[in-house]
Amino acid sequence: MIVRPAQITDLPALLALARLAGRGASSLPASEERLIHRLRWAQRTFAEQVERADADYLFVLEDDDRQVIGVSGLTGAVGLREPWYNYRVGLTISASVDLGIQRHLPTLFLNNEMTGQSGLCSLFLHPDHRLGGRGRLLSLARLMFVAQFPHLFGDRLIAELRGRADEQGCSPFWDSVGRHFFKMDFRHADHLSWLGNKSFIAELMPRQPLYTCLLTEKAQAAIGQPHADSEAALKILAAEGFAHQGYIDIFDAGPVIEAPLSGIRTVRDSQLLELAIGSPDNLAPPWLIHNRRLENCRITSAPARRVGDSLMVDRLTAKRLQLQPGDSVRAVPLLNHRAQAVAA
Repeated sequence: MIVRPAQITDLPALLALARLAGRGASSLPASEERLIHRLRWAQRTFAEQVERADADYLFVLEDDDRQVIGVSGLTGAVGLREPWYNYRVGLTISASVDLGIQRHLPTLFLNNEMTGQSGLCSLFLHPDHRLGGRGRLLSLARLMFVAQFPHLFGDRLIAELRGRADEQGCSPFWDSVGRHFFKMDFRHADHLSWLGNKSFIAELMPRQPLYTCLLTEKAQAAIGQPHADSEAALKILAAEGFAHQGYIDIFDAGPVIEAPLSGIRTVRDSQLLELAIGSPDNLAPPWLIHNRRLENCRITSAPARRVGDSLMVDRLTAKRLQLQPGDSVRAVPLLNHRAQAVAA
């Protein structure tokens, strides 16, 4: 398995993945025209021909038969070209001394506080291949890329996780909040937002705090809760140091998780090592390994053994990375053993 930059030749495979992803992946539309545009823009991004505000890094996961089975993405910065809105969950305290009443009322504040930060997006793995650590590789490869090229990104990474929805793709939060102001269904609003037509949010969404006690019980229960399909992604990123700090998506109330670059395990703990070829034993732990290239980026996970300042891998791993013995790699253990030890 290898994670590499997406190419225009990957269009048929990405279109098939987008159709499988369906309603839950607004950032991966099943539109040939839009995917062609995004692939071409991604190629310009990897070639460093765009500014950070416009950067869109799109990766694919490819097996040894050169079949594309997954996709993931990174944005250089959110909100620098088009407004980027979230709700921040806060608290309003109301009190009456005469009546002896004090109320703590959760509230939602519309804000642009994530502007300028970099974002994780477009994560989708073919349902038939969600075993063997492939999802972890696909997700963490982006963090390894950030570790190698931190100057291309903001000082924090964020990820908007999909919120709760019913079997028809309807969001209880949207039905209780957004529908009253926008007069359109959830999918249409989310689609317009991803296209960049975000001005309607500022024009129609109330600026005053929203009291959550006025929402339906289902809508209140959805605030900050991930969709079942996003729970695995959340668990992987939480082990890397991402946390929910009270920001939610304005459409479905899914959690926006975040982490400073310096606090992300893969970024913080990755090291530059010299590649060596040998035969790691059966007990060798899996490592995440980056060939340190940008436009010809290759990232994989494989059993490896650290020996001094060298990382020993087998010949197939070196071939996947398109490297020779003595080349420099950036590497980190694939699993967060520190978090596992604390959990135990």
